[in-house]
Amino acid sequence: MKQNYLSVYLLQSSLPRLRLGVGLCLLVLVWLVLVPSVRAQESVLPYRVEKMSDQSVMGDFMVGPGKFELSIAPGESQEVELFIGNRMGSTRAFSLVVEDVVGSSDTEQTVVLLGNDTGPYTLKDYLQLPVTEVTLEHGQRARIPVTVSLPADTEPGGHYGSLLVSTLTRPELEDNADNVDAGTTVVSQIGTLFFVTTPGDTTTGGELKDFALVPPEYFMTSGPVHFGLLFNNTGLIHLNPYGVIEIKNMFGEIVEIVELDPWFALPQSLRLREISWPKERLFGKYTATAKVNRGYEDIVDEQSLTFFVVDWRFVTLSFGTLVMLWWLYRVRVRRKI
Repeated sequence: MKQNYLSVYLLQSSLPRLRLGVGLCLLVLVWLVLVPSVRAQESVLPYRVEKMSDQSVMGDFMVGPGKFELSIAPGESQEVELFIGNRMGSTRAFSLVVEDVVGSSDTEQTVVLLGNDTGPYTLKDYLQLPVTEVTLEHGQRARIPVTVSLPADTEPGGHYGSLLVSTLTRPELEDNADNVDAGTTVVSQIGTLFFVTTPGDTTTGGELKDFALVPPEYFMTSGPVHFGLLFNNTGLIHLNPYGVIEIKNMFGEIVEIVELDPWFALPQSLRLREISWPKERLFGKYTATAKVNRGYEDIVDEQSLTFFVVDWRFVTLSFGTLVMLWWLYRVRVRRKI
């Protein structure tokens, strides 16, 4: 009997420990099951999402970089990273679409989006996206891998497209939407350009076609002075012309050198580059010479123009001063006589 009492006592005293052990085992089991599943859910996203340092509400979104320039051999691939940042103030869904682009002979259009059409320098079938839609909370930024793969039979030349990121916005929620009907939905869209060059023998050509003032006013009363450079790309790949504008005064002295950072010109297109000389206080005759490197074989085109800056107020004051001095001189001469 004593032995039975002892067994019962030992069993009762060990129950709390047994329960604690079972509880710990259950916790470990839950951790082993849930943590991998949470990590698996996080790893489902084929892109990274991070929090932006600036959480200000700007009512817009950011896409970058603005342009990728890649050189890819036939049959090879290259991966780049595109980022989308949400500053709209609320959770938004962003759609990603790829379209071909071409240049234009209209200087008002830098590039022309072709929609569903296939361009002569098509790229849209060579861009691979892990997703076509991204949902971001305000202040979040997604980093999306984009792979460019060229077929093995790709011929030398250029391939051009744009990855368009768009989201729906309701203007009645914006401060500057006073003139928009309530309920109207606007699609906001930003594009990143892709310029892909396949090495090999191809046609390269271009030149500075015109250099002029914009608008063409060659007599002015003050600065700033606005220049326009028209570049004509006649080849099959894009070019990045660059250079300087050298400005001399009426005495032949160089008074300013305006730097021309590289700008792109797509194949078979015209590209207008406008740049200003911000100096306002000018006087006399000036000669500006544009020296533009075509972006290949170190060929430089030069064109010059002449303009005059005359402040009519200064001319009028000077003329009035001369008349007054002449009148005083005549009066003095008459008094001597």
